Amino acid sequence: MAKEKGLTPQSQDFSEWYLEVIQKAELADYGPVRGTIVVRPYGYALWENIQGVLDRMLKETGHQNAYFPLFIPMSFLKKEAEHVEGFSPELAVVTHAGGEELEEPLAVRPTSETVIGYMWSKWIKSYRDLPQLLNQWGNVVRWELRTRPFLRTSEFLWQEGHTAHATREEAEEEVRRMLSIYAKLAREYAAIPVVEGMKTEKEKFAGAVYTTTIEALMRDGKALQSGTSHYLGENFARAFDIKFQDKDLQVKYVHTTSWGLSWRFIGAIIMTHGDDQGLILPPRLAPIQVVVVPIYREESREKVLEVALDLKRRLLQAGLRVHLDDRDQYTPGYKFHEWELKGVPYRVELGPKDLEAGEAVLASRLGGKERLALEALPTVLPEKLDAFHQALYQRALDFREAHTHKVDTYEAFKEAVQEGFALAFHCGDKACEKAIQEETTATTRCVPFEAEPEEGFCVRCGRPSAYGKRVVFAKAY
Repeated sequence: MAKEKGLTPQSQDFSEWYLEVIQKAELADYGPVRGTIVVRPYGYALWENIQGVLDRMLKETGHQNAYFPLFIPMSFLKKEAEHVEGFSPELAVVTHAGGEELEEPLAVRPTSETVIGYMWSKWIKSYRDLPQLLNQWGNVVRWELRTRPFLRTSEFLWQEGHTAHATREEAEEEVRRMLSIYAKLAREYAAIPVVEGMKTEKEKFAGAVYTTTIEALMRDGKALQSGTSHYLGENFARAFDIKFQDKDLQVKYVHTTSWGLSWRFIGAIIMTHGDDQGLILPPRLAPIQVVVVPIYREESREKVLEVALDLKRRLLQAGLRVHLDDRDQYTPGYKFHEWELKGVPYRVELGPKDLEAGEAVLASRLGGKERLALEALPTVLPEKLDAFHQALYQRALDFREAHTHKVDTYEAFKEAVQEGFALAFHCGDKACEKAIQEETTATTRCVPFEAEPEEGFCVRCGRPSAYGKRVVFAKAY
């Protein structure tokens, strides 16, 4: 097959495979400014489906959407010292506008804690004004040195949630609630098994008291942080003077949280499920769940298309996302390859002989074909899509388990992080953590919530474990 349609095998160069599949499946292309991408309609449809599911879950838990400015005064970012230090290397700053130098430089939004904190200081006066449960869908800019489509781009789309609460307990409950929503999105919609846990002090969000995360394992053995939820304590409340009078008439600082999920989640879907033929999209998020490919010669064209159109209509009525590929300029073989590349879960092949038998051929993107009665397809396909989701999830879970190893020596650790997750004890010392990263390029991904309590000694330095359980380490994107 010509290279223009084929893909570099994952085993040969996973990074090259990833870049090729994004372009050839028409998810995205490179923008004219370094580090930017253009999301094409097929890729944006996938993002819209992710957005739609997540937006519904956020609203069901009482959150409301709002929008805050893209430009943030530099003085705002400097109010929270750890926050500005964490983001300074990635900031894009506007110094001139309207042909004049600005009195104060403006940062192009890297995240919105500061501007939202400023507004809350005006809006929140009493316990009656709490909780504040806000979410923003938008874009942010972080000037990355090494970029990769969907994973690290200078501008990216995401949602960022921001909440303010009267007590630490309420805020911490919110942090875990939002992380569980991200985990549900990953498992029940993207068919991605994730580990939920706490980031170490070294890896937490700049300005947070602590950060929680969902971590997924890609098919090249690297981890991908796929969503984070942060407890910010009173840090931003003190920086922006966000106070309220409580029921006991005491003036107190609010406790805030923030949490976000970006189009990096698309990267997670690509790298968790894709194979050498291209994408494999989870059916609950796929822009097209079923593609109907009619097969005909000139004399049978009209009849086959008539039945194909009727089938499409009935599948749409069954609530499925369906596409009829009736392009005459391409062969059936070309179309089969294209829809495999684009990861459509099921393909229905329909030719003159199938019509005579009242059947169609159903091909699964996970492999295998079967003949089914045309009349049965609207009833059978929803069940098959659910089974496809379960099979895809189990496939990813089996891969993760096969590439997760408990290790107690540094030599075993170094081997384990070459192919997946290493579960090891760690002393909690930032310097030791940094040394592990320098020596192996692996980082702590999280201290998993579900891990069994276990005592041991740091895999690198031999000091007692700081966490009372094993920590997930991996090389990561």
